[in-house]
Amino acid sequence: MSIEQNREELGDDIYCIDSGYLRPKMAACYLIREGDAAAILDTGTNFTAPTVYALLNALGLTRDNVKYVLPTHVHLDHAGGVGQLMADCANAQLVIHPKGALHMIDPSRIAAGATAVYGEERFTNDYGTLLPVAEERVIAAQDGDTFNLNGRTLTFYDTPGHANHHGCILDSKTHAIVTGDTFGLSYRELKTDKGDYIFAPSTPVAFDPDAWHQSIDKLMALNPSAMLLTHYSRVTDLESLAEQLHRNIDAIAEIAISEEGEEAGRHERIKGKLGDLTAQQIIDHGVDMNKEQILEFLASDLELNAQGLEVWLKRRAKARS
Repeated sequence: MSIEQNREELGDDIYCIDSGYLRPKMAACYLIREGDAAAILDTGTNFTAPTVYALLNALGLTRDNVKYVLPTHVHLDHAGGVGQLMADCANAQLVIHPKGALHMIDPSRIAAGATAVYGEERFTNDYGTLLPVAEERVIAAQDGDTFNLNGRTLTFYDTPGHANHHGCILDSKTHAIVTGDTFGLSYRELKTDKGDYIFAPSTPVAFDPDAWHQSIDKLMALNPSAMLLTHYSRVTDLESLAEQLHRNIDAIAEIAISEEGEEAGRHERIKGKLGDLTAQQIIDHGVDMNKEQILEFLASDLELNAQGLEVWLKRRAKARS
């Protein structure tokens, strides 16, 4: 796929960029342009940077026109490219959740954790080298903080649940919200004539169903025109999708709680139950895949979600002890 094919214009100077992470249309980042200023919301990985720069050039802009880089949270499919973009875009400021700021100033802890999970070779192949960001260029955004992009306002909202360092960004011009993972995952391959299929990513390590429900309600109370998902692109049937997402969060929490007693073999049992639930929902949604194809397509998601639920159960057990 060429660089030009990796982007989609959504109107009102918002562009969805395929980050190139793992597979086509797996993970997006967004570029918002207002006059001679641009903001990049979520970044993909280091390997996404050339696609971002090609779009800037196509718009008659340069890297010097990037005013803000705004990752929704520090998971590497959302923020792995932050250091590279900040190194190349000399005038940009990094806007990030306060709990994520230190990880961008010194990404060594994130790199070590991801290397432990994926192995050094896969980490290097998927993410490259994480570059630190100078502290003086970092803005730790508080809930409700606004950022001026040539008169177009970007408002940051604290939205824990998927991660405790997660924020979403409301665009004043379109009233669309860049949601990271707070409004779930809705892959384009799973859309049918019934609409979009959406589910909650309980990726390690901070799954919090109660906080997540509150964050979804908080976003919906803003009466957005659309949600711009990292996984993947724009969705607009928001009432229905919010209901689906609330139900999914409860369902996966119930799966975890059903395994609260016996730890031996628990991870595989949780993953199996997640697979059964998700595959049946997708089949009922009318997607032209059988169960085996669905489990293969979502293998990485199911593994990470099971890991996250396992961490949550251990946190619950520790809180009770």
